[in-house]
Amino acid sequence: MNEETATSRLEALWGTAGLARQRAATVMVVGAGGVGSNCIEALARGAVGTIIVVDGDEVAPSNINRQALAWSETIGMRKVDAARLLIQRINPDIRVITRGSFVLPGDVAALIEDVRTEAGGHIDYLIDAIDTISTKLELATYAERAEIPIVSSMGGAMKLYPERLRFADIYETSGDALARVIRKGCRKRGIRHLDVLYSPEAPIASPELPTRAERNGGRPPLGTTSYLPPIMGQMLAGFVLRRIAGVEDTLGAGAAGCGRENMGGGA
Repeated sequence: MNEETATSRLEALWGTAGLARQRAATVMVVGAGGVGSNCIEALARGAVGTIIVVDGDEVAPSNINRQALAWSETIGMRKVDAARLLIQRINPDIRVITRGSFVLPGDVAALIEDVRTEAGGHIDYLIDAIDTISTKLELATYAERAEIPIVSSMGGAMKLYPERLRFADIYETSGDALARVIRKGCRKRGIRHLDVLYSPEAPIASPELPTRAERNGGRPPLGTTSYLPPIMGQMLAGFVLRRIAGVEDTLGAGAAGCGRENMGGGA
């Protein structure tokens, strides 16, 4: 009987060549929130050789309900440091590149070229798991110009049903408020194609009384489940891992799952 290893089940699925492609791959994740952190975890468990993590935030108590890098011991830690810890606990052989800063639209080109150089000159996939519309659009614009494959997360906050999640080209989305804004921005910028994960589910109304911030004229925090942002992250990782392994998409671009300022994209 052959001895099982940390990657034996992966090799049984992808084959030796497919697993080798995962180990040789570089994947960049922008945003390590509910969606991004769970995507990072799945990429690490999937044996991706180099993972780039970009996030300027710190782990907060409110992150514990959904973020893979948030537990009691990481409260107050920079998310990029918590992400490195998470990845290294899973597989210490993975190369981790981090940038602990918030990304403004004007930072995108220099950021991508900086980490691409550190990673050896290539990024196999860019995963956008942030909330800020202007930066999401700039990531999509630069990725298309630089011919870096990209997939972008749309709105997940105030939603309950992961079975409604689906992948599509941004121009084929409907019913998702963030996707609608991104679609309009892509059209204005001349972006030809953008793969996105979105849900046509209408966000539920919050049952809570107005928060102090809301009473003072600020925006109340958006509610998130413990399961929907992690499922989105896992689906994004699966989307990328399949493409790196060279698996043909047999479901089609608009197929359902289970079988992006702040509108809840990164949750």
